[in-house]
Order: sequence, then structure tokens, then C-alpha cells
Amino acid sequence: MQKRKLGKRALEVSAIGLGCMGLSYAYGQPVDRQQGIALIRAAFDRGVTFFDTAEAYGPFTNEELVGEALAPMRDRVVIATKFGFKNARALEGVDSRPEHIREVAEASLKRLRTDRIDLFYQHRVDPDVPIEDVAGTVKELIQLGKVGHFGMSEAGVPSIRRAHAVQPVTALQSEYSLWWREPEKEILPLLEALDIGFVPFSPLGRGFLTGAISTTTRFENSDFRNTLPRFSEENRKANQGLVDLLGQIAARKRQTPAQIALAWLLAQKPWIVPIPGTTKLHRLEENLAAASIELTGEDLRSIDAALSNITVQGERYPASLQQNVGR
Repeated sequence: MQKRKLGKRALEVSAIGLGCMGLSYAYGQPVDRQQGIALIRAAFDRGVTFFDTAEAYGPFTNEELVGEALAPMRDRVVIATKFGFKNARALEGVDSRPEHIREVAEASLKRLRTDRIDLFYQHRVDPDVPIEDVAGTVKELIQLGKVGHFGMSEAGVPSIRRAHAVQPVTALQSEYSLWWREPEKEILPLLEALDIGFVPFSPLGRGFLTGAISTTTRFENSDFRNTLPRFSEENRKANQGLVDLLGQIAARKRQTPAQIALAWLLAQKPWIVPIPGTTKLHRLEENLAAASIELTGEDLRSIDAALSNITVQGERYPASLQQNVGR
């Protein structure tokens, strides 16, 4: 597995990381604990050194799972986790008060079975707490050795600039994929100017870009996608053209749609590190193989040209969650 570096402080990680959320949260029933541990360790055995979790995934259970799975190889991996929601629940609103950040850090350290958090993200910007206070609190945790690097998630340009002036931001984590290219307008140019790494979550469109989801797909009642406008039956039907096109491109390259989607992301910038998630070993191996796929300039221009005529339908989030994005 190739390595990449995030940010000016050069946090080195595998070119593709593992988003661990889906093992415990959001996409139906959690996997069996031993199955989850086995998958995380299989990822490490295949070269993955970057693992993403959060206290809100569960809540708490995903951090516990990641901590147990990675304990034997702790010094050879980078663990990212997050703070910023009330009671670790997104639907209860945001909370980035300095005292809360410190509480979350201590609790996460215990659940992760470690003495430091390699990358500590603010999960969403809190409009009631000056971002300078947030960055300053994480800076203190870094000085104490409890945190290695500061990150932000789904933050807007002004917040990133202001936070970065207090404590350099190593990485921004936000959604970015072939069906959500909004970061290209303002976010990517800013990150390049400030030398901040980018960690796209949902790089496979929450599974849609793999081609495994159709208008007839029925999600479990507890599946987060049931609440997302983009996954309504009507919008899935409207967006099928994107998947069909991706499938045609993949067939020409003798790869899978998922591999092309990930290779496309990796080709955008050398400081982009996607974190696809999965619960299945064969999907893990398929995703990781994308790191060795090289798309030429002609390939990229062809993909852009083909996609330029497609408009993706449906919002990413319901209004209750959308209000926390881009602050």
C-alpha cells in the first residue's frame, strides 16, 4: 500500500484508510464484534494504517471496537476520532465547549486503549463557541501529548481559516466523490493554499457508486440512508445514469465501479486520502486495490466530460443535519 502525507505537519498514512463507522452504526445492524475486529485487522494486514472512528458512532461502541482491534499494532497505525456533539448524538445538536472537548478526549483515550489520539477532529462546527477557543483547546491537548494533530469536519472556509491561525489544521474531513463535487469550488483551493490534507468520507456515495444499490433496494429500518433525500426511490432512479456511466468506464478499464471512483479521488490531489467503509472482506480488498490503479490525464478528462451532463438529484442530508454543514 502506498503512503500519503496529510498537511504541512506531514502526518503519514496509507493512501486509502478505513472508515469504521459502518461496523457499528448508521447502516443497519452492527456487525458481530469479533467480525468487526477481524475486518479491521485484515485491513491492517493489507497495508491500511489509517483508521477513522468517532464517539458518536454507536455512540461509543465503535471507538471501543477500534481500540480493541488495533491494540496489538497501536504504534504502527494512525487513529482518528472526533468530538463535538451533545451526548455523542448528532440529533441532539453540537457542543464544542472547551470543557466538553477535554471530557471527550479523556473518554476516547480510554475507549481506544491508547495514550494519545493521533488526529482529533471537530465533528461539526459549533456556532455558539468561537472556533479560536476550539482550536486553542485542541492545541493545549497537543501540548499535553494527548493529541497529535487537529482536524475539522464539514467546516466552511472562514472557520477553517480562523482555526488554522490558532492551531494548524492537519486535515479536513468532508464528503467528496463523483456524486458530490462541491468541495472543488472553494474547499480544495483553500486546503492547497494552507497545506491541509483532505480526507473524503463516503467516497463511494454511501454505497451508491458501487452499483449495488438500485430503486428496488430496501434498507433496514435502522439504516441512516432511509432519512437521506438522495436515497429516496425517486432520486435513486434519477441518479442511476451516473452509476451506469461509471460502470461503462470501469468496464473499459477492466476495473469495478468502486475502484474507478476511488482511483478518481486519489488522482485529484496527492494529499487526498479517502476512507471507504465496508463490513465485507471482499469489498475491503476491492477498495484497497484502487490504490494501484493509475488514471491518465486522458482518463480523467474523459470522466469529467462524461459526467458534465449529469446532475445528481437530492440533497445529501435532511434539513436537521444540513444546518451543521459548511459553517
